[in-house]
Parts: sequence; C-alpha cells; structure tokens
Amino acid sequence: MIGIGVVSFAIAAAIAVFIPWLPPPATREAGRIVFVYWFATWISLFVFAVVTAVLVYCLLKFRVKDDDLSDGPPVHGHTMLEIVWTTIPFILVSAISFVSAIVVAQNSHAGAHPLKIKVVGQQFAWQFTYPDGKTYTSMHLPVNTHVELSLTSKDVIHSFWVPEFNQKMDAVPGMISKIVITPDRIGNYDVICTELCGLGHSLMRSQAIVMTQADYDAWYKAGAPAAPAGGDPGLAVFNANNCGACHVFKAAGAVSKVGPSLDDLQAQADRAGQPLEDFARQSIVDPNGYLEPTYQAGLMPANYGTTIPSDQIDQLVQYLVKDAG
Repeated sequence: MIGIGVVSFAIAAAIAVFIPWLPPPATREAGRIVFVYWFATWISLFVFAVVTAVLVYCLLKFRVKDDDLSDGPPVHGHTMLEIVWTTIPFILVSAISFVSAIVVAQNSHAGAHPLKIKVVGQQFAWQFTYPDGKTYTSMHLPVNTHVELSLTSKDVIHSFWVPEFNQKMDAVPGMISKIVITPDRIGNYDVICTELCGLGHSLMRSQAIVMTQADYDAWYKAGAPAAPAGGDPGLAVFNANNCGACHVFKAAGAVSKVGPSLDDLQAQADRAGQPLEDFARQSIVDPNGYLEPTYQAGLMPANYGTTIPSDQIDQLVQYLVKDAG
C-alpha cells in the first residue's frame, strides 16, 4: 500500500511541478499567494496519495470472485481509525486557513506612505490617475515600492487583473475597491478586464510597466502633456476618454473596431440626415440617437454628456469634424 501511495504521489507531483500553471510572480503579494497555492497543493497531493493507496489496496485485497453473490461479513466501526481520519484533515485544513489568513493580512498592508493610484474602468479602457492629478492610459510603477490602487468604474462592472500580480479586484460604479501591490520584478505586464462588460470586453487591455526608481522618477517628473504635439485640445480629450479603445480614427492613431469608424463620420452624418457637427455631438451625448447598420444600441456609454465637461465636448467635436472624412 505504501508503494501505491508513493507512486500516485510522484505522478501527481510531476504533473503539478512540471506544468507551468501560474506565471512567474512579479510582486511580493503575488509571491505570498503562490506560496499559499503550493502549500495547499502539497497537502492536497498528500491526501490524494493516501486516498488512492487505500482505494487501490482495497480493490485488490478485498475483490470477490465474479460469481460470488454472498453478503460480505459484518463490519463494525473502528473508533481510533475514525479519530485519526477526522483529526488529520482538521489539522491540514486549519493549517491552510491560518497560512491564508496571514497572507491576506500581509497583502492588505500598504505601509506608511504608499504610492496611491486611482484606477477607473470604462467601456472599454483603463485610466490611471497619479497623485499629481495627471491621467494616463497605462500604469507606471517603481520597483520595490508599496502601491495602493483605488478602483472604480464609470459605467458597468469591470474587473482589474494582471496575471503576474496574482490579484484580481472588481471595479464597481459608485464604489471604491482597494488592492495593494509591491512590484519586485521589472518588466511590462498586461492589464486585463476579467468581467464581461460589453462587446469590446476582449479588447479592454492596458499595460503595467514596472521600472527602476530612477526611471520612474524621470517619467513622473516629465509628466503627461496637456495635449500631444501640435497642441490640439480635442486630441487630448479624445485620448483622455479612451475613444481610441473602440473606434478607428487615423488622425489619432486609433485602430479599434468595436464601434463605427470615425474616419467615415461625414458619410454617417449623411445617412442620419444631420449636419456633420450636430451629428458628431449627438454621437457623443446620445449615442443611441442614430445607430449605424450592424451596430447595437447600448454599445457606447450614454453618460458622456454628464461625465465630460461641455467645453471638452466642444473641443472633441471640433477635432472630429476637422479630421473626419
């Protein structure tokens, strides 16, 4: 029976160890989570081996002949055996619970002066606002620094996830959710939405860029310009509200095809029977007022008329009208 247990444990352990189930952790919190994962996995492999050994031994030892239809001998309980198989699982499950509780407490501790970043999800992009008030479409992080992320959403429920960070948190409209990360490996990592949030859900991606403290300080000091080269405020509004996450617009370098192409705005206005500028404005504040063929109502958030200041809407309209075909 011991041999059966050893063989089953070895086979299961090989599957667990040699298949890369998890990406390499890139934060201290992820490292602790991976430790809990393997702690629970090795306990589970031990239990699996014991159960498999007993099961196979019983199948071989107590198997009756095919033509034996007699009742088996009466079997009474074994008090000591029942105590053992109750006590050992209790100890193992308690150990997993204690280790998990300690890791959860450690991963929730942001330290005295963490870098605080506001993360906002919207269909279908992420925005990251830093302590200086500037907003970016990708997240830059200094290595070996505690970072506190405050997550919310402008429209529907999204879910923030970076596989190498091993933490996932929902971004819910009207709520603030927080997670703490301490990056410890330099590199670029995908930021993914894991909550089905609409037709563009699969395209809701960004980047978490972990860099040295010196590189981060230089990036943070340089800041984000109010408008890209050329100084067009409409382009700044376009980028700040992640319009490129859903639309093709060559002037802004946007290539997403979730929504109608803004390069064809004039043709769409003609089909809607509206002047170009009026149509562009309506498409922002009342996107369901006119729907291009093959596109569904509700694809574009209908709250931009209240979430984007009126002067910025004017700037965006002028920018679209100027560069639209």
